[in-house]
Amino acid sequence: MAATAISIISISSSSPFTPKSQCFLKHNNKLHHQIPLSSFTTTALKTSKTTTTTTLSTRRLSCSASASVSSSSTLPSALLFDCDGVLVDTEKDGHRISFNQTFQERELGVAWDVELYGELLKIGGGKERMTAYFNKTGWPANAPTSEQERKEFVASLHKQKTELFMALIEKKLLPLRPGVAKLIDQALSQGVHVAVCSTSNEKAVSAIVSFLLGPERAEKIQIFAGDVVPRKKPDPAIYLLAASTLGVEPSRCVVVEDSAIGLAAAKGAGMKCIITKSGYTADEDFVDADAVFDFIGDPPEERFDLAFCGSLLEKQYVS
Repeated sequence: MAATAISIISISSSSPFTPKSQCFLKHNNKLHHQIPLSSFTTTALKTSKTTTTTTLSTRRLSCSASASVSSSSTLPSALLFDCDGVLVDTEKDGHRISFNQTFQERELGVAWDVELYGELLKIGGGKERMTAYFNKTGWPANAPTSEQERKEFVASLHKQKTELFMALIEKKLLPLRPGVAKLIDQALSQGVHVAVCSTSNEKAVSAIVSFLLGPERAEKIQIFAGDVVPRKKPDPAIYLLAASTLGVEPSRCVVVEDSAIGLAAAKGAGMKCIITKSGYTADEDFVDADAVFDFIGDPPEERFDLAFCGSLLEKQYVS
């Protein structure tokens, strides 16, 4: 029987990755193999009705932050970042703390511990998160009873929480994750659109971009956040809006996410998606991701760069 060609993605790097670092690579939308980056090889699969054989290919892709991207290299039309957990690991010691401080100041008798908040993060959006929690556990005694008043009540809690969170960001108490500024600078220098697409409040996202990435970068980065779309992640609406606004094809966009709901949104929009795991998402299911890393990374611990993002747009086949 003739073997069926399966599309593969290859990865290697001239950067000195740590031997323990591993990346998950996407194969034919279903199959993943865990490949140590220290091996710098590609596993190509051939299948037939009766046999499955594995061959090794030494086809290599340069992936160095210090190497310039040649004019012939494939580049994404847009690089789209989630915010919380991707730009900054904000959830446990940022948003959660701000929610709890709000609950305390409003005398609601509610506190979200680390484990509970991790479960609540499966719900996209802070207002939606609070509503789901109160619906399940019971609304506070001092909360209104009508549906419309409860919406307004939750909105007021979220506004107060956002102000507290922004104060943390303005004090720069939460740092950027490794490699974020590097990757954004590479994209901007090559004329690639950069945007941040988040379910978080627009003011909070803008504060992160302005205070942590700096005003020079911030003025070149578009933000799509909060209630800019009626349906939040895992719905793909925010990524489709970003592509439409930027005037690019979704298939030419590469998304950097950290969660399963963000991954679902990116893939639902028809985009490539790289996962950089965060504190709360390390054990989530990323089987549909195009690649999975622990973080982006700066040299000498770089995990990937703009050239690698572009390589995801190039389909390679093994006959």
